[in-house]
Amino acid sequence: MKLFFGTALALTLLSAFQSAAVPDPLADFRDLAAAAGLNARTVIGGERTKQFILETTGGGVAIVDYDGDGWPDIFLVNGARRSLSAADAAPVSHLYRNNHDGTFTDVTEKAGVAGKGWGQGVCAGDYDNDGHIDLFVTYYGHQVLYRNNGDGTFNDVTRGSGLSLSKPRWNTGCAFLDFNRDGRLDLLVSAYVDYADATRYAPGSRDNCFWKGLGVMCGPHGLAGSSNALYRGNPDGTFTNVSEEAGLLKPRPAYGLTPLVLDYDNDGWPDVYVANDSSPSLLFHNNGNGTFKEVGLQAGVALNADGRAQAGMGVGAGDYNRDGWLDIVKTNFDDDTMSLYRNLGGGTFDDATVAGGLGVNTAYLGWGTGFIDFDLDSWPDIFIVNGHVYPEADRIGGRYGYEQPKVLYRNLGNGRFEDVSKRAGPGVAAKKAARGAAFGDLFNSGRQDVVVNNMNDSPTLLHDCAPSAGHSLVVQLIGTRSNRSAIGARVTVQLAGRRLIDEVRSGGSFCSQSDLRIHTGLGVLTRADRIEVAWPSGTADAVAAIDADQLVVIREGSGVVRREPLVRRVLAACEQH
Repeated sequence: MKLFFGTALALTLLSAFQSAAVPDPLADFRDLAAAAGLNARTVIGGERTKQFILETTGGGVAIVDYDGDGWPDIFLVNGARRSLSAADAAPVSHLYRNNHDGTFTDVTEKAGVAGKGWGQGVCAGDYDNDGHIDLFVTYYGHQVLYRNNGDGTFNDVTRGSGLSLSKPRWNTGCAFLDFNRDGRLDLLVSAYVDYADATRYAPGSRDNCFWKGLGVMCGPHGLAGSSNALYRGNPDGTFTNVSEEAGLLKPRPAYGLTPLVLDYDNDGWPDVYVANDSSPSLLFHNNGNGTFKEVGLQAGVALNADGRAQAGMGVGAGDYNRDGWLDIVKTNFDDDTMSLYRNLGGGTFDDATVAGGLGVNTAYLGWGTGFIDFDLDSWPDIFIVNGHVYPEADRIGGRYGYEQPKVLYRNLGNGRFEDVSKRAGPGVAAKKAARGAAFGDLFNSGRQDVVVNNMNDSPTLLHDCAPSAGHSLVVQLIGTRSNRSAIGARVTVQLAGRRLIDEVRSGGSFCSQSDLRIHTGLGVLTRADRIEVAWPSGTADAVAAIDADQLVVIREGSGVVRREPLVRRVLAACEQH
């Protein structure tokens, strides 16, 4: 009897200890891609080995409302393979229309966007100001501008737009912006390794073609780099390459992957940060006269705190400490930390990675990233998707692997973050060789979802199936004097003495496009005191006393023109998992 009670007591204490040792879940992100109908496979190079560095990048994704029905749709960039069997059809990119019920329909062929080739990145914006969002897709060797016809279809207008390449480049990320604030969108395109060098050297053939003793694909070290390109939008809907006169060719060629557009110094002019692989990242300050000056080193965002260049992949912007200045998050290679650059104001940043609690994961190779407020507490959190470039990582074993989990850092509101990945649901823990990631409220529920493009795999759609006590606002802007997409507009939401800022942004993450609408968590508050919009044209609008949990559409010069409730739907796929 004593033995029984002793054993029972021990088991009770053990159970209590285990319960106390396992923190409560903070989210329940689940991969609903298959249930939602996102089943097309992205093909990018070899699966067991990569012969060339060309086979390691690509996989951008866009969340964009292409048909203007108020429900964001999904565009996935596909890649290629150096050799396809006779039975294999060449991969194409895919456009999925939102069915408003938690599912999507593949409308690629009907829409006319079944592009082929070594696809890399995608960005979106209404370049011709006709009220329909257009798409720009980058490739190894060429680039494509899809003009939205407004009837569910697109036309490839690259040749007539001035965006055809005079010689092939390995273009990667892209972003629409209005750098001269003339009301017409311009276009910035980053580029990676020199076109010819991308397939020049065999694995293990040179000193830069080894990783941890294994012969692997070569680069980027030892390969020639490339420069960024800037195209100015013209009144007739065409573009002119102004890279040289704008100052973008002054830095020496590097390995550019993802451009991020943000007004980092709050002067009203959009600046550009470019995440470079294995070389100092670049920060182009907009001089306000049609030119840029590269100031990355002076601003403190070219290198890490140790003065070392990192292998930058993806990049995002957000005001994580709510001081009114946009900060930068950047993903890097493994055996290194990610980067968090805290904006100090006055044009400089501080590397706050370690001080912010983000130096804890060095086994992952990060790609798509962004600030998202997953718990709606009004503090921007950080989401990162990971995956190695070498399939051979599985042969090394230990902490290395080709497919890797995602990471979610929760903002603690005191300048620090906490890794809560293990408390965020099975979708975060699932291992994939991820690349691009896009963020947006796919189901108009007030919660942000994540779409991830995976290497040689179907995509991931992460939706938080857990209920939330927090409230939110989604703000959609329509420019009149400014570009119709309102890209570059800054939104400030005031609540209880706090000011939450964000900007309408094209591009970012890793070669991807997130929802053009602004998503803001309000915490327990059920009303925002005020929404202010600073438009690229220099005008401003303000709206007072806005109830939470709704979409607010603001037109430049007219104020609020539409309000729609955000409905906390329980998706059928959540109940089935």
